[in-house]
Amino acid sequence: MKKIIPFLLLLFAFSCRNIEEPTTVVEPSFGPEKGTLLIIGGAAKDPVFLELFKEYAGGEDANIIVVPTASDDEQLKKDSANLRLLATFQAAGFKNIHVLHTRDTAVANSEEFIAPIKKASGIYFMGGRQWRIADAFLNTKAHEEFNNLLQRGGIIAGSSAGATIQGSYLARGDTKSNTIMMGDHLEGLGFMKNVAIDQHILARNRQFDLFEIIDQHPNLLGIGLDENTGIVVTHKQFKVVGNHYVAIIDGTRWSRERDTIYQLKPNSREFYFLKSGDTYDLENRKVILNQN
Repeated sequence: MKKIIPFLLLLFAFSCRNIEEPTTVVEPSFGPEKGTLLIIGGAAKDPVFLELFKEYAGGEDANIIVVPTASDDEQLKKDSANLRLLATFQAAGFKNIHVLHTRDTAVANSEEFIAPIKKASGIYFMGGRQWRIADAFLNTKAHEEFNNLLQRGGIIAGSSAGATIQGSYLARGDTKSNTIMMGDHLEGLGFMKNVAIDQHILARNRQFDLFEIIDQHPNLLGIGLDENTGIVVTHKQFKVVGNHYVAIIDGTRWSRERDTIYQLKPNSREFYFLKSGDTYDLENRKVILNQN
């Protein structure tokens, strides 16, 4: 009997510890059920991005919308007729381009404003500050029509601020400084669910900054995009395109040489890179091996 009692006490203590420390269930990340996202880390100079945008939008005759709202008012005044903006997309072969911009949610809720979105098959969010896009469009009728465009099988693209705004958590969304990771704007447009997206990561030495968010929100998938590099998202996976690298913070470390995925300890500061051609499984949060 004396030997049994310590064993029972040990068993009880182990059971209590399991009750106090439940296993954390990580929620899956995913893109839209239909349609495509093109998410670019800034300085999108490679023509592949506009070519992909054109392909998924339906060709050069497709109705596309360009959103410059992330820019500040001074920058917008310099090109009040949008000639420079239009020239970029015209040079890529697009024929039907509509520039959509407002600072007023009442306007973003108006039927006149959202009418062009209903006819479009592609939207491109330009760079600047992502909180400006959130201020103008979050939870408006325009936001609803952006999602409807995806449900029709269209594409939403964006570079720099236009990349980060596509996530559910808005990284660098503070109005005071873009160096504040968790600021006064925390919600993105949510075309990708359960993710935080950063950009310019290697060009600006930002590759560790996303840990500030992941530490507080461990369920989020961290995606860090370098310049001239992007991901093409189709519901439960994405493929890397462009010239540089994408950093992944998902609680694992992937060894390309060993073709192996290692589980990391909690609060690890490790991440790994993907390059052009690599494919990632969003639902299960792992690299799809041997897809190059």
